[in-house]
Amino acid sequence: MSTAPAPAHASKPKPFVLYTAGTPNGRKVSVFLEELRAVYGEKVGYDVEKIDIGRNVQKEPWFIKLNPNGRIPVLVDRAREDFVVFETAAILLYLEQHYDPERKLGFDPVSQPNDYSEMLQWMLWAHGGVGPMQGQANHFNRFAPVDIPYAKKRYILETKRLYGVMEIRLTDRDYLAGPGRGTYSAADINVFPWIKAHQFTGIESLDEWPSLQMWFGRIEARKAVQDGLAIP
Repeated sequence: MSTAPAPAHASKPKPFVLYTAGTPNGRKVSVFLEELRAVYGEKVGYDVEKIDIGRNVQKEPWFIKLNPNGRIPVLVDRAREDFVVFETAAILLYLEQHYDPERKLGFDPVSQPNDYSEMLQWMLWAHGGVGPMQGQANHFNRFAPVDIPYAKKRYILETKRLYGVMEIRLTDRDYLAGPGRGTYSAADINVFPWIKAHQFTGIESLDEWPSLQMWFGRIEARKAVQDGLAIP
């Protein structure tokens, strides 16, 4: 049985430890951290501990102490007494609250309450919809031990329906939340890695959703996004 890894770091520890894997949920957090680093530098530097979910390392006792749900990613904030945050939307909101004073990736809940509410709405919509439904589509199309055509069809169709919801929102908009055409924010980062995985899910092209496709290309072109997608 494995034991908790001892994160390697230089003489001065980086502010965070990110326990993650190369999944859409893991990449939400690494993309967000890279976007923060692009603005604030190593104030938001982080060590990465890759979790081998194929061997169920995330179910081992040391990890369950970090996240009782036994899922990646998990963020440990060394700067705040090793405070632990799990669930991707919660991690993004935590980082936005404590480490984005200029609100480059979000909105001030006091001075921009409507924009902040829109961001939360789209984050929770994706957290409860796109991730679970597309995850089930992946499971039944790629990993289920038996072929269940009904389940495969159901979850692919529901994933496509949710893409259609984004298409409605993104018509005449650049981003999901914010005034006018919108502002790039945690709402976009929270769902982008799932859209990035559309071909793995069995959706060959985004041509059916032209506004979503333009949104996708706009975000994918960002350097911080590319850097975040390369982790771990």
